[in-house]
Amino acid sequence: MEMKKRISLELRNRSPAEVVELVVDNCQSSDGEVEGLTEEYTALQVLSMVNVGISSLAKLPPLPPPLEVSDNTISGGLDSLAVKCPNLSYLNLSGNKIKELSSIETLQSLKALRSLDLYSCELSTLEDYRENVFQLLPQVVYLDGYDQEDNEVPDSEADNDEDEAGPPGDDDDDEDEDDEDAESSEGDEDEVGLSYLMKDGLQDEEDDGDYVEEDEEDEDEEEDGDVDGAQGEKRKREPDDEGDDDDDE
Repeated sequence: MEMKKRISLELRNRSPAEVVELVVDNCQSSDGEVEGLTEEYTALQVLSMVNVGISSLAKLPPLPPPLEVSDNTISGGLDSLAVKCPNLSYLNLSGNKIKELSSIETLQSLKALRSLDLYSCELSTLEDYRENVFQLLPQVVYLDGYDQEDNEVPDSEADNDEDEAGPPGDDDDDEDEDDEDAESSEGDEDEVGLSYLMKDGLQDEEDDGDYVEEDEEDEDEEEDGDVDGAQGEKRKREPDDEGDDDDDE
C-alpha cells in the first residue's frame, strides 16, 4: 500500500489534529520521500514509519513526537531535523544506510536529543563507535539503548505499570488473603450448618420429650380424674346409704 493512502486510512474519520498516534509501518513511499504527512498533525505523540522505503526526511513536516524511522534507506540529509524538529528527544535510525560520523554531525543542533539508535547501521561497526558518537553528540545519554556506563535505558512505561500495580508480592498476598477469607467463610458456613442441624436435633429431642411428658401428664390427669370421680360418687352415695339405714330403723 502506498504511504499516502495508508496515512489517509489511519485517520479513521478523524481530523489530522485529533490523531495522537500514527503508525504506518511497512507501507511504501512512491518516491523515497515522506508522503501524506502534513503540519496539521499537531497532536501527535507517536510517529512510526518503519520500513516504508524513505531515503530522505527532507519533506518531513514540523512535528513534536519522537521519531521512529528504522529499516529505511536514509544515508544522510538529517539537516532538516534541526529546523523541523528542534525539540526532538528520541530518534531511531537503526537499520539505515548511515556509514560515517559526518552523516550524524548535524544532530549536534538537536539539544534535546537524549536517545539515539544507530544499531545495524554500517556506522555501528566502526572501531570505537560508541565513544566517538558520545563525544560527537554530548547531549545524547543513551546510544542503542545503553548509556556510556552500559546501563540500559529505563523503561518508563514498565515503571509506571509497576507503580500502578503496587510493590511486588502485593498481588500474591491479596490472593492468599482472598483464599484464606474464602476458606474461613466456608468453614463458618459449615459450622453454622452443623450448629443448625445439631440445634434442630436437640429441638426435636426436646419436642419429643415434651410430647412424652405431656402424654404422661395427660395419663396422670386421667387417672386422677378417675379416682376423683370414683371418690365423688362414693361421697354422693354415702348420704343416701345413711338415709336408707335411718329409714330401716
